[in-house]
Amino acid sequence: MSVVEHVREMAAAGLHSNVRILSGLLLTMSGNNPELFSPSQKYQLLVYHADSLFHDKEYRNAVSKYTMALQQKKALSKTSKVRPSTGNAASTPQSQCLPSEIEVKYKMAECYTMLKQDKDAIAILDGIPSRQRTPKINMMLANLYKKAGQERSSVTSYKEVLRQCPLALDAILGLLSLSVKGAEVASMTMNVIQSIPNLDWLSVWIKAYAFVHTGDNTRAINTICSLEKKSLLRDNVDLLGSLADLYFRAGDNKNSILKFEQAQMLDPYLIKGMDVYGYLLAREGRLEDVENLGCRLFNISDQHAEPWVVSGCHSFYSKRYSRALYLGAKAIQLNSNSVQALLLKGAALRNMVRVQEAIIHFREAIRLAPCRLDCYEGLIECYLASNSIREAMVMANNVYKTLGANAQTLTLLATVCLEDPVTQEKAKTLLDKALTQRPDYIKAVVKKAELLSREQKYEDGIALLRNALANQSDCVLHRILGDFLVAVNEYQEAMDQYSIALSLDPNDQKSLEGMQKMEKEESPTDATQEEDVDDMEGSGEEGDLEGSDSEAAQWADQEQWFGMQ
Repeated sequence: MSVVEHVREMAAAGLHSNVRILSGLLLTMSGNNPELFSPSQKYQLLVYHADSLFHDKEYRNAVSKYTMALQQKKALSKTSKVRPSTGNAASTPQSQCLPSEIEVKYKMAECYTMLKQDKDAIAILDGIPSRQRTPKINMMLANLYKKAGQERSSVTSYKEVLRQCPLALDAILGLLSLSVKGAEVASMTMNVIQSIPNLDWLSVWIKAYAFVHTGDNTRAINTICSLEKKSLLRDNVDLLGSLADLYFRAGDNKNSILKFEQAQMLDPYLIKGMDVYGYLLAREGRLEDVENLGCRLFNISDQHAEPWVVSGCHSFYSKRYSRALYLGAKAIQLNSNSVQALLLKGAALRNMVRVQEAIIHFREAIRLAPCRLDCYEGLIECYLASNSIREAMVMANNVYKTLGANAQTLTLLATVCLEDPVTQEKAKTLLDKALTQRPDYIKAVVKKAELLSREQKYEDGIALLRNALANQSDCVLHRILGDFLVAVNEYQEAMDQYSIALSLDPNDQKSLEGMQKMEKEESPTDATQEEDVDDMEGSGEEGDLEGSDSEAAQWADQEQWFGMQ
């Protein structure tokens, strides 16, 4: 057995550190004495050495060695053509054990993707003739084309993957995300569905995710629920995660959190989707839970974007925007396709009054997730923050036309209309339509309450908020109800509402300010009452004193109540 064969065996056994040391020494020997190893042996040493560098994540160095290996292979091929085989049987096994040139190019492309050099990765894979491309090469090409915006080439590559592997579900999702019809995709898997038992669910699965990628959240939820209820697919973590994400997109945060919690209980090491889950917890003011979630995810892996996003959400809702910005940037560095990381960084930039930079991030989020309304909401908020009402109106109208007239798009359009006095009536009409569709949609309730507050229709606002709070409890709704109750002099119940709001989110500054403002307004009255009591004691007016004792006791009771809050 030759020394090169020993290197090959160690590489096959996964002894990468050993391969790196030995192959490095042997390559130095070959450089000092070119006759020491044959061209094919040198080619093998270069590939095995590059593989060991790849394993150590030294991607740029690995690319250099892979390039040298390909040059060596090219020279080897020329030599073989010039000197045809003499019929030596020993040469056949040697040529058979040579590392595949196609595999080397694939590894080079992997290195380029890790180095964020997608153009170079595409170029190296494009150089492989179509007939020689394996499914994994076509899959990588499809993803790279999609990322580069070359949709037609991406579709062709995904279809080629399915032609070779009809159960490649990620390739199916790729096609659906590129607007290929669900029926067309299903037809590519029909033969395998009919020939294998217990695969009848796959056509429904394709239908469900076709709805997902067309933004039809309601039908997607219903279809996935029908799948999830089937005994064979019950408690599937991926389906639960998809349901949680769909409820989130539909604005049903309560059910979204519930499904994320179910998925997390089934798989304690789940990472996918936990960035959205952390964001929802942070929005509800459950910052301690967010912090615990972030710590748990970091213990699982710090090489995914999700732990950094969750930690960033904790910082953002703690009003530490600079730290949130850093954590969002770190998440994007790990996964440039992380929509939640882009939204986090965009929101942090917006709150730091770096609006133009924020707009760039929200636009990229829209490119990656054109059916997610929160991406558009972030961009429109930036436009409104910079007084670009016209741009905000154009964007809101486009969303309304693209995603359809549902409670969310109606509310988003109404939000922009509220910024212009000319379109106040239109805003009212849109909000009424949204609340007719979904009376419990919190954002619509909040905006309708804002409109009623402007019109000083406090009683109508109180009725609206009480109705919305009948079947749900939300910090913002309780706080706004408190504000409305103050406006109609219902101070006791207003304090109750502020207290409930703070119990739901102890960090809600506006509820705290509302409560403190009421306490300050009460304090001068207390002081005046005490002075009146002193005066009456000095004058000896017992009748008045008895009355004042009764009133003082009443105020004392209220002071005790305030203290308890």
